[in-house]
Amino acid sequence: MKKGHYFSNQEVSKLLRSVAAAYEVKDEDRFRISAYEKAADSVEHATSEVKDLWDDGKLEQLAGVGASIASHLDELFRTGKVKHFNQVFKDLPPAMFELLELSGIGAKTAYKLCQELKIKDSKKALSELAKAVREGRIKVIEGFGKDSEEAILKAIRELKGRSERILLPNASLLAEEILAWLKQSKAVNKANPLGSLRRKVATVGDVDIAVASDRPKEVIKHFTAYPKKKRVLESGEAKASILLQAGQQIDLMVQPVGAYGALLQHFTGSKHHNIALRELALKKEMSLSEHGIKRRMKNKKLRMEKCKTEEKFYQILGLDYIPPELRENTGEIEAALRSAQGKPSGLPKLVELRDIKGDLHMHSNFPIEGSHGPGTDSMEVMIQQARVLGHEYIGFSEHNPSISQHSEKQIYNLLKAKKEKIEQINSSRTKKLLKHVYNGLEIDIKPNGKLAIPGKALELLDYAIAAIHSSFRMNKEDMTKRILEGLTNSKVKILAHPTGRLLDKREGYELDWEKIFDFCLKYKKWLEINAFPDRLDLPDSLVREAIKKGVKIIINTDAHTVEQMGLMSFGVSVARRGWAEKDDIVNTMGYNKFNKELLNG
Repeated sequence: MKKGHYFSNQEVSKLLRSVAAAYEVKDEDRFRISAYEKAADSVEHATSEVKDLWDDGKLEQLAGVGASIASHLDELFRTGKVKHFNQVFKDLPPAMFELLELSGIGAKTAYKLCQELKIKDSKKALSELAKAVREGRIKVIEGFGKDSEEAILKAIRELKGRSERILLPNASLLAEEILAWLKQSKAVNKANPLGSLRRKVATVGDVDIAVASDRPKEVIKHFTAYPKKKRVLESGEAKASILLQAGQQIDLMVQPVGAYGALLQHFTGSKHHNIALRELALKKEMSLSEHGIKRRMKNKKLRMEKCKTEEKFYQILGLDYIPPELRENTGEIEAALRSAQGKPSGLPKLVELRDIKGDLHMHSNFPIEGSHGPGTDSMEVMIQQARVLGHEYIGFSEHNPSISQHSEKQIYNLLKAKKEKIEQINSSRTKKLLKHVYNGLEIDIKPNGKLAIPGKALELLDYAIAAIHSSFRMNKEDMTKRILEGLTNSKVKILAHPTGRLLDKREGYELDWEKIFDFCLKYKKWLEINAFPDRLDLPDSLVREAIKKGVKIIINTDAHTVEQMGLMSFGVSVARRGWAEKDDIVNTMGYNKFNKELLNG
């Protein structure tokens, strides 16, 4: 792996926000402050680790990160610090940057509190601030009062209960429960999640909900009565916030049915997408808001178009409707303009969940004594669920038997028993539920590039999935060589969770993607989008690069339980964010065509 210091996206985002705050305290140029705030937003919502982008020399591809900030981040990853940032922070109390985490505390307020209360130590910042509240030392500071003390104490309590960014599947489950509750109210016409959750970003910071209703008071009353709330934080005429028992804050916005499309578009974002839309609107003498689009008429008067739907909103701007997953200002606006004008290279027709016909990465409880965790459910149960999900075919790909605990003969016999089991299924009544069940295996690629089972045992398989499960810190050249060697065997069809990342836990390993793409294209290997919650790997940015090259993608769940077979939708979301169409995904093929591709290539 390329030498350098690892910082998570959250750490980098916080650092950039601290620089913006320092500039604000020092009354620096507003454009410079805004640049750092935009960069912080971009890093926070990035679906790839920024360290990975730095490894690949692609920092400037990140929306909102220009050449200057990219050079500072380069220094950060190379040396672990940035001299310029340290100079910016000079003479400012470190504690002030911790206070910025509190709701309602801006840069200058944080600085003033630290100065007046003589709070310097960042580790003790919150506890010392809380102590000052209890001792009544804040209300006597000019510009503060009793209400300020109560607000600060409340913000401290909420910060302590605030969770980290939520994995997309977990945030989706949370939102689905809220939406189900809301839809019990007859006053609710429509309800949707907003922000990064609606755009299906890999990790979600906030769960915000929009409701279309002409009876907002009834909606607010129903929302604030949610049974799993801990307390109501805010309850207004068209907005409300609740804190759940688990610590998550849920914000609700209600808009009249006739203007709902504008609200939905505005708060789905992303920020960079909306900024680009505003710039386009200004050229057309229009202005955008969550209430609609103001247009200058021939008589010079402004007219508000409320926009009941998002389709109407984009149509007024001269654009085709842009799916939420694409709204990142990475070319989607230009493509939507071409689509609206009937020109080529317009918006893609994105793959949908209903297009998926099979799942080739699943782990049953077959006693194969694998090198990693086994599945918990039988093949028969998982086959029944596959039928419910509308699959035509599936493949069981348990982990390879542990080479440290088994002889080659034992490994062969275990895999032979599995092959016989699947042959029995394919000739039994169970088989009637699906067109075919494949015999696969997820095999470790050892550090030397060799597969972790003997060649004779490989011949028992219909296909193999190759994966890295150890020695993650190899350098780029060696790791690339290792993977290409592992993919060389003709039985290996799929590279599983290709970057090896674990969201918010482990960055991906370093690879030469051009070589990986070229190899996969030449030898008809497939790159996996692994739909497991903490993987969502291949990341969407690499999905887009792969399909531009013509490399085929397969979306799998990596399910270890029958319930996890339902994760497929999140893999599809990654594919959609990567601009993937149905034909880019091999397991959208019907059984006959897929069988030919898998076994003959």
